[in-house]
Amino acid sequence: MADHNLTNSRLHNPVRDPEQASAGTRTKRAFFLLALTVFIPGGAQVVAGNRTLGRRVLPVTLTCWAILIVGIVVALVNQGLVIELLARPTVQLILAIVLAVLAIGWVLMFINTLVIIRPGLLTPGMRGIVAACTVVLMVITGGALGYGSFILNTGRDTIQNVFASGPSMDPVDGRYNILLMGGDAGADRVGLRPDSMTLVSIDAKSGRTAMISIPRNLQNAPFPADSPLRKVFPSGYNCGDECIINSLYPVVEEKYADLYPGKKNPGAEAMMDAVTGITGVQVQAYVVVDMGGFSSFIDAMGGVTVESGGWVPYNAKKWPGTNIKTHWFAPGKHEFTGKQALWFARSRDFTTDYHRIRRQQCLQQAMINQFKPSTVLTKFSGIMSAGEDLVETDIPQTQLGSFINLANKTRKTPFKRLTLGAPDFSTKFSTFPDFGLIHTRVDALLQEATKEGAAAAEKSKKAAAASKSAAAKNSAGESSQGSESTNAATKSATDAESMTEEEIEPGSDPASVPATQPDGSPITEQYLVQLELNGQRTLISEIAANNNECKAP
Repeated sequence: MADHNLTNSRLHNPVRDPEQASAGTRTKRAFFLLALTVFIPGGAQVVAGNRTLGRRVLPVTLTCWAILIVGIVVALVNQGLVIELLARPTVQLILAIVLAVLAIGWVLMFINTLVIIRPGLLTPGMRGIVAACTVVLMVITGGALGYGSFILNTGRDTIQNVFASGPSMDPVDGRYNILLMGGDAGADRVGLRPDSMTLVSIDAKSGRTAMISIPRNLQNAPFPADSPLRKVFPSGYNCGDECIINSLYPVVEEKYADLYPGKKNPGAEAMMDAVTGITGVQVQAYVVVDMGGFSSFIDAMGGVTVESGGWVPYNAKKWPGTNIKTHWFAPGKHEFTGKQALWFARSRDFTTDYHRIRRQQCLQQAMINQFKPSTVLTKFSGIMSAGEDLVETDIPQTQLGSFINLANKTRKTPFKRLTLGAPDFSTKFSTFPDFGLIHTRVDALLQEATKEGAAAAEKSKKAAAASKSAAAKNSAGESSQGSESTNAATKSATDAESMTEEEIEPGSDPASVPATQPDGSPITEQYLVQLELNGQRTLISEIAANNNECKAP
């Protein structure tokens, strides 16, 4: 009677005792146990194997599921918090170790599940299928966790190698002010001369951003009172054409590095002091972007989208049968690779430094617009790997997460831009700058780059538009007082644009840019190449005159 009951029990529990089950039932059992190991590691052991092992593993599994669910909920509610946590090297190290241990444990559970399945009880054809499925699932699950551990460790190494140690920065007057410099910063360079210099000022609350671009040929840069260079250059960096601003970096590295004891990059420190003196804004940190690594970084992001307003030249392979290497990006939207973005940012053929400054500003905003937390999460490994070759900075490691979150706010509003040269000032302004005027213009720009300032500027703009409309409707017989009031409002609106006819960059008026060929047909790349073959460089410059116009979608 006991044997009969035992037999019935086995027949009713084929999961734990499959010997008496049919071949089809054994196959279903095998895939059921594999599925349990995929979604609930330890579950297969509880129902069909070593229950003690299963009961030890199940709490770990349930804890991991709980953490994952909570993480997803938090990410949906506050994605920035997840990014900020993942950007911390300590958190990355802990997660990397945990994921590596879980990966090994998951693989071992699959091996144990295969033992529980007992492939010998399966039909010959199913043995190989079940074994292959087990291997595939091991690679997918354990491999995914192992890869996650790898990229977290890669990110931790990059953050530690690129970013500085130390406490986070506090905003100055409610803003973070960071000097962004671009140049060829290879290890074999002999003194870096920054090709581009931009002061990026970000409102700590709203993320509204102002970008002040400093032309590399700006002269007479003053230094603030607390700068060690104030004693060396009491009247500013004013030795003539040799003392343009981008030469300061290598000069300090070669001659005055001892004035910045304990600093990793004296040249960058000197540039921060100079830009503080130029703009009247306290520069807190620097970022040196290696233009060689810039290309890899954009590729790691998946490219960057920019809308160009004009024809932008770049040098590539010679056109067949000619010595012409000039190629052209047409007006319109472009999805640039890293190499193309670098060409777009650095091109100044047929135009000026000021044109490329505008394009760099546009490209910088486009990159921030597209550098979303989702991009960081999905392309973390590539971005981190490229970042180590791209950037040198003194921004603290502890600031990275909060800055990524701030960038998430930043991309929601257009940047406010100012160039300390054409077209915002005269073409001669860089040689004879008026620093008092610069400070006034910068202060106004930063005020507008706040939530309150933007609202006030919009209100003022509407009022100015209303005043202009009223002025147009006024009859010649209106009172002198009324006319003066209207004229004052109109002048105020004009002043707000901060440009005079003398200050507009020659040739940048869209109405003066040729839009068609002489026969009325559209301008093409082949037409521009033919113009260069004909030596008509002046006409090419006229066509390219508005290539400083662009948008960041």
